[in-house]
Amino acid sequence: MVSSPEALSARAVDILARLVSFDTTSRGSNLALIEWVEVYLSDLGVASRRVPNADGTKSNLMASIGPAVEGGVVLSGHTDVVPVDGQPWSSDPWTLTERDGRLYGRGTCDMKGFLALALAAAPDLVAGDLKRPVHLAFSYDEEVGCLGAPDMIDVIARDLPRPALIVVGEPTDMVAVQAHKGIASYWVTVTGREAHSSLTHLGVSANMVAVKLMSHLVELSERLERQADPASPFMPKGATLTIGQVNGGTAVNILARQCLFVFDLRTPPGLDPQAILADFFALADRLDAEVRAKAPEGGVKVEVRSLTPSFAPEPNGVAEAFARRMAGDNGPARVAPYAAEAGQFQGAGFSTVICGPGSIDQAHQPDEYVEIAQMERGAQFMRRLIDDLAIA
Repeated sequence: MVSSPEALSARAVDILARLVSFDTTSRGSNLALIEWVEVYLSDLGVASRRVPNADGTKSNLMASIGPAVEGGVVLSGHTDVVPVDGQPWSSDPWTLTERDGRLYGRGTCDMKGFLALALAAAPDLVAGDLKRPVHLAFSYDEEVGCLGAPDMIDVIARDLPRPALIVVGEPTDMVAVQAHKGIASYWVTVTGREAHSSLTHLGVSANMVAVKLMSHLVELSERLERQADPASPFMPKGATLTIGQVNGGTAVNILARQCLFVFDLRTPPGLDPQAILADFFALADRLDAEVRAKAPEGGVKVEVRSLTPSFAPEPNGVAEAFARRMAGDNGPARVAPYAAEAGQFQGAGFSTVICGPGSIDQAHQPDEYVEIAQMERGAQFMRRLIDDLAIA
């Protein structure tokens, strides 16, 4: 007998407590969580497959339940979370804590709640008479640029019977989201030559050069805001550009030898980040030549940190229609300002939707939480999915 939504939800909460207990902050490893999931699935008779990173310190995990036929559903989510450093938590972020109808802990909404629901459905999926499969696809390093998913998506495209659709379980309050912005982020390193600050002719201040580059980005950010399409469904409506980190110099009276800054550009579908940044790249090349003329050991280096594609609305999208049916969602079309792995799945040719428990408003915050009511809605989604996949 298939579990009731109430029983499935309770099972998911128990699993969520285990998943939250693993510190899978992106700077570390996710392997302890992966190993726990492997054992959980193995106990159900479900084989799983790792798709690791280059040095084996992190891994994606894939598993299939049901017949090896085309037309299945991929339930995808990331295992990594953002840091808790310096955040004023009211309870241990690595211990699931219930207060006032909310489940607190790092990753509860972003996005271990969805992983827990997918795993909670696994026993019923195994026991069910499925005509089409469910594929679990759990990734690493989404929070630092969606770095892990591409290798896993390649395996899905190459080795699995072609799935009909992908559900990416980012927090959406259990309603369907049909589009998100892309993100292009870059490290910029300026290296100059140290000298006494009174002898500027003897050195090159990396900070002074970096300020010219950052000034260009500020002007570009303001121009992008002015050029935003007023009809855009996104908020903010247009592309956004921010400088997130700056580090340079050692003392007030020393010309800075090095300055490092990091920026990100978030673009709605249809905008090319490389084209938007063309003038910036040209300025970086020009300043690189100027620095090297005075200090051959110096220069300007721009490195790609991440290039996550945007996710565009799919006319009459199979995935969105499916998610709406499973979630009981008859609301308007929705988009998200954040970047996710949905654009990567779409870029590989898969019909994709974002739908998962919790609100993005709680993600990355101290006292991050997912409402129990959201887990219950997610359990209803999974219960309907089990029934749907049993239909030929």
